[in-house]
Amino acid sequence: MPEGSSPGTLKLGTLQRNWRDLVDRRLPQAARARPDWPVRLDHCFARILLDNACGGPWRESVAPPAWANMPPERLAVAIDLGEAVLAETADLGLLNRRSLAWRGKVRRAVCASTPASLTGQGFVLRRWVRADDAPFAELNADPEVMHHFPSTKSRGESLIEARAIDRRFESDGFGPWALEVPGEGFVGFVGGMRLIRPMPFAGGAVVGSVVEIGWRLARPAWGRGLATRAARLALADLFARCGLPAVVAFTATCNGPSLRVMERLGMTFSEDFLHPALPADHRLQPHVLYRLTAGGSSAEADQAPEDHRS
Repeated sequence: MPEGSSPGTLKLGTLQRNWRDLVDRRLPQAARARPDWPVRLDHCFARILLDNACGGPWRESVAPPAWANMPPERLAVAIDLGEAVLAETADLGLLNRRSLAWRGKVRRAVCASTPASLTGQGFVLRRWVRADDAPFAELNADPEVMHHFPSTKSRGESLIEARAIDRRFESDGFGPWALEVPGEGFVGFVGGMRLIRPMPFAGGAVVGSVVEIGWRLARPAWGRGLATRAARLALADLFARCGLPAVVAFTATCNGPSLRVMERLGMTFSEDFLHPALPADHRLQPHVLYRLTAGGSSAEADQAPEDHRS
């Protein structure tokens, strides 16, 4: 993990200077010795890194010029990706294909026949629709739901996140599904996410090589086993249809409810780490990582009611 690129450790002006140097000088200079790289020009490097940091075409969520208007946390992710490309721990071709797929420039090359939905007992996992925007924004504005996140989200931030979540299906063939309960509608999301930011745990330095299973549910959906049951269904799809060999899950060390869900899924503790997006004195920086392999056990376990917070 490149040191110092977190918004918690560098001022915005320093991040912006690092970004300009990375895109204007270092990456184009390195490209001279890399005939396998798909791009050579500064604006192409900027497109690829910014799109992947934003989870879609960056102009849809950030006004130009990007270097001046990109939120610090997203600019830090873009810088980390560029550093990973230079360190050869990120595949520039993969990042470019994701960017082009979101822009409709190439056909996506992902696991085949992504279904519109998966049906579970008393719930459905489905692709996102615009009617999910309002309940998702309410969920993200709830301080109790977001207790284990750095802050709540504004409606605008929630809309950007919703679009980025759904685009993962376009680039990867899987993503966090919208969770719907008959008679209640949208109550949150559950599903797999390819990690595009380098992470400081075993295997996490190689961009795009690790898939996380995650969840976030509205308060009325807590305590009913939904997070565990929906995650089992999503995991079955990731392992069978998408052929993933393993997944991880991680959360703040203090997040007991999500840790219990991981254990119910049959996941096993792997290691502790410090989340790179948070400053050293932040209460949520200490994190715990769990893993599950495709051959691992996620059989029905304790069905006691659960909280679900991710």
